[in-house]
Amino acid sequence: MKRKIFIACDTIKISQINKILKNTRTDKLNVFYKFGLEFFNSKLGRTFLSKTKEKNKIWLDIKLFDIPNTVSSSINSLKDLKNLNYLTIHVSGGLEMMLAAKKAAKKTNKNLKILGVTILTSFSEKSLRDIGHMKNIKETVILQAKLAKKAGLDGVVCSGHEAKYVKKICKNMEIITPGIRMLNDSKNDQRRVVTPQEAFENGATGIVMGRSITRGNIKNNVQKLIESLK
Repeated sequence: MKRKIFIACDTIKISQINKILKNTRTDKLNVFYKFGLEFFNSKLGRTFLSKTKEKNKIWLDIKLFDIPNTVSSSINSLKDLKNLNYLTIHVSGGLEMMLAAKKAAKKTNKNLKILGVTILTSFSEKSLRDIGHMKNIKETVILQAKLAKKAGLDGVVCSGHEAKYVKKICKNMEIITPGIRMLNDSKNDQRRVVTPQEAFENGATGIVMGRSITRGNIKNNVQKLIESLK
């Protein structure tokens, strides 16, 4: 499986989005584009996604988490977004919710892959305990990976620290790792970070790159990423 680079388009400014798209297209990387709630809920977000020419290169990262019927209905409402390739849901929503999401995706868009989000990379062991989890992050992610596989999801989103454990469970699934930072980059609001190379060495099939790419000179940042993966 060719390694995938997901560029996080974390802005509501269409001009900035177009700048990111223009300056990250390269034959040297397998690039996809991730759009979150901020953009999707903005005035022009959905319209932009419905018209983008980046066919099957779009990840809608809205992390659905609700009762099965609501999640299913939410996915059905995305029928007009034909260019979507990935959609996220929270594994914490449970097996029935994930099964409903996968079923709805098949009816809505044959190219739509459902990714199960495990413990967010912004979480620490303490923040996990604060919301009532008795197991540590590693143990929780392993359990979630097994559940995502049982539900027939297409992939799992986990930090680079847990990717090597998830890989053993989800052998034929995509493993996408956020919380990626180049050497010497600030962690910002992330806690469990790794470099691009470390993520792939740990078993990731794809990584999410945000501020390390989109801040400053985008083309130069992309070149640094290419060099780091050689």
